[in-house]
Amino acid sequence: MPGAEPRRIVHAVRSDGFAGVERYVALLAAEQARRGHRVTVIGGGQAAMAATVAGVGVRLHPAVTTPQVVRHLNTLADADVLHVHMTAAEAAAVLAVRAWRVPVVATRHFAARRGRGLGGRLMAPLIRRRLAVQIAISDYVAAHIDGASVVVRSGVPIVEEEAGERDRTILLAQRLEPEKGGADAVRAFAASGLLGEGWSLLVAGDGAQRPALERLAGALGVAGGVRFLGQRGDVGELMLRAGVLIAPCPIEGLGLTALEAMAAGLPVVAAGAGGHLETVGRVSDAALYAPGDAAAAAAQLRRLAQDADLRRDYGERLRAVQRRDFTVERQADAVEDVYRRLW
Repeated sequence: MPGAEPRRIVHAVRSDGFAGVERYVALLAAEQARRGHRVTVIGGGQAAMAATVAGVGVRLHPAVTTPQVVRHLNTLADADVLHVHMTAAEAAAVLAVRAWRVPVVATRHFAARRGRGLGGRLMAPLIRRRLAVQIAISDYVAAHIDGASVVVRSGVPIVEEEAGERDRTILLAQRLEPEKGGADAVRAFAASGLLGEGWSLLVAGDGAQRPALERLAGALGVAGGVRFLGQRGDVGELMLRAGVLIAPCPIEGLGLTALEAMAAGLPVVAAGAGGHLETVGRVSDAALYAPGDAAAAAAQLRRLAQDADLRRDYGERLRAVQRRDFTVERQADAVEDVYRRLW
């Protein structure tokens, strides 16, 4: 909380990317630094990390391997708390012997037991003994992980800018990997018939599934209305111009992209499962559909596309929920409450 005694906080994630986990780390670290804490972040795409924490004094160290994380942790062994993210960083906390006197908090971002590979499974018992407490980003995640957890839902910055005249576009903003459900979004757009009414589907993001999605758009006859934008650094601006966001992933731990759309007042059509039930699902008459049901998703898209007043009202109700329940300030308050148990 603002005014609390300054502490030294170290966040660690073994990564050179900047997807949902790294954004979580950067947003939380920046808010903690604004509150006067001395914050260091190990790992994450350095350019994007630096842009997110600019001007608040967060120290950054690159780390793309577990040994690199271990080396940094051992040089920061006088921290008050070590906050780790993902199994590799948890394992580094076990291996960083000089940092063993520092209490460890782990945030669990995904609804799965720890360690997909053999190494992670072998390390899991050691990691569990090393942790002081673990945080789950949603009730959904808490119900699917190993061990007890404290639920602290993620937050995103409030968007003060008002959207102007919105385009007749549906935005899909995510990694293009099979588990994210991008094919459902393409199928829903094709089934909606909105291409014939001047709407298009914008795909912001990249990944292994992009060629397959491009082929699918062609096979369904909507290639002319589906634009693949690649990785973008201006998703926030796209959200202020788009007409609807589609969030098809059925296993989102919480879903920062959906929260960011809510902050922008952008109507969201989402798979009715996982963390979406705890974000978009808090709004009455939310545009949710059964996961994998492209026809139901298409019906939700059509319902919103054909009623500008409904889109505006729904977007405002989503934004009100974000401002009430999903701010970075609220998240940082709850995380600090967790830390206080260790100090």
